[in-house]
Amino acid sequence: MITISVRVPEDLAARFTHTAKLTGGRSAMLRRLMASAVDPTFAVAPAPRPRTNARVSIRLTAREAARLEAEARPMGLRNAAWIAALVRRRLLDEPSFGPVETQLLIGVRAELRRIGVNVNQIARALNTAVLEGRVLDTELTSIEAFRRELREHVAALGEAFAGNLTYWDVEP
Repeated sequence: MITISVRVPEDLAARFTHTAKLTGGRSAMLRRLMASAVDPTFAVAPAPRPRTNARVSIRLTAREAARLEAEARPMGLRNAAWIAALVRRRLLDEPSFGPVETQLLIGVRAELRRIGVNVNQIARALNTAVLEGRVLDTELTSIEAFRRELREHVAALGEAFAGNLTYWDVEP
């Protein structure tokens, strides 16, 4: 490949760079412009999407890398995922869960959904019973049991999020 350089005023270069960032960078945009200049029938390929994430590279000592591996492995995370989770906690105050915790939370969600379905069925039964004038003791007992179960699941979910956030806290 051949390198071509060109001198342009600073303000034009700055505006071009800004525009080119949205379409894959200066080199990609210059290649498209040159191709369309020499061949008017040149079909301009769709511009790549602007980057929505950033890649960061860090250097660690052997000791730091070993500690990182010791932290990430039990959570089922790759080193980069563990570092990203730490950054998210610090910068965005967001929890990050490993694959095991994610599966457990999915289970909790399914249980909460099941409880919600049962509560809706009980509510329909109560509405019917009230209309017919029946005694509601059995239904009220069931609702109280579901309420207790729901509270337990919600509390467990809250503990999971609180524990996760505590894990990622950085000690001063």
